[in-house]
Amino acid sequence: MTWQDDFKAAFMPNRPLPPLVLERGEGRTVWDVEGNAYLDMFAGIAVSSLGHNHPALVAAVTAQIGKIAHVSPLLTTEPEIRLAGKLVELLGLPGKVYFGNSGTEANEAAFKMVRKHAGPDKYLVATENGFHGRTMGALSLTGKKAIREPFAPYGVDVRFVPYSDADALKAAVTDECAAVFLEPTQGEAGVVPPPDGYLTAARAICDETGALLVLDEIQSGVGRTGRWFAHQHEGVRPDILTLAKGLGGGVPIGAVVGVGAAGDIFALGDHGCTFGGNPLSASAALAVLETVERDGLMDHAVKIGARLSDGISALRHPLLAGVRGRGLWLGVLLTAPVAADVRDSAQEAGFLVNNVQPDAVRLAPALTMTEDEADSFVAALPAILDGVGS
Repeated sequence: MTWQDDFKAAFMPNRPLPPLVLERGEGRTVWDVEGNAYLDMFAGIAVSSLGHNHPALVAAVTAQIGKIAHVSPLLTTEPEIRLAGKLVELLGLPGKVYFGNSGTEANEAAFKMVRKHAGPDKYLVATENGFHGRTMGALSLTGKKAIREPFAPYGVDVRFVPYSDADALKAAVTDECAAVFLEPTQGEAGVVPPPDGYLTAARAICDETGALLVLDEIQSGVGRTGRWFAHQHEGVRPDILTLAKGLGGGVPIGAVVGVGAAGDIFALGDHGCTFGGNPLSASAALAVLETVERDGLMDHAVKIGARLSDGISALRHPLLAGVRGRGLWLGVLLTAPVAADVRDSAQEAGFLVNNVQPDAVRLAPALTMTEDEADSFVAALPAILDGVGS
């Protein structure tokens, strides 16, 4: 039997058959079990923010597991306390933190905060093609119909509006709206940034109606766009901020920051998580934040992201429609729905990319990516596109 047979026999059919079995990684390069090397251009969907096998992350997790790997949420550890304080410091606003294990758990916690704050009768507003997770509460807020509709109904009134349309948002949000859930840039929709002023308009609309503004920075946070959190480019204040993915650099963690009064919505016993904020994940996240800060990786992300974006934009190919995004979070736009074929051609050429939409390829490499690595992808892209359909 092949590994493909073993995979099909062992796993539920909710995942596509993986094209590779990876064995190890170093920096931005990964190797499969057959010894083939690939430049990782999407870092486990914006997760491995420092790349693979980064010495700071390895040292932090190794040192912590040699001390204690887990305590119950009835106790705490120094890394958990330090991490909560660091997130509030980086946000630059008064707030309080809750830790879980993933992005969807962070959004579930945010959903519960909204429900407790506003009561069960008010509705929620989210955006078409938005993505907030796959558990039932987070899924009810997810605007991708193919993901959401098979599991409906959800028992909650969520009204979807077009992303980036401030007028549509204003029309949808009334005094009966409990909260607006937004991504500062839509990730699973194909890395779709809003126009300047959209988040500011959303903040004003929420202020006018009393709705909470929940910003989902699960993909966009932790320096990926050149700021700690993408909403900081516009100077907007969220009421609730959700984080995950790149925060742990590959170690599972999710976080919610309640800003101002929202930090006190949960009372004793309202929510909890056995593994949330455990010392391993907290130590990993601290190592990520300290490395991003010490090594200037936010400025580096802007520099390398611009190098990638400018290089791709300068290419001329019938399948290439352009590039959008900010920092090291980019969508390569295609003139035809062939992103899966581009992914396969890129793999043949030694690059791992993500076919996030039929006509868009997502790039979210490690924040440590070098100029030479970025240039190598740009140089290879025309041949990758030529290989589509061949």
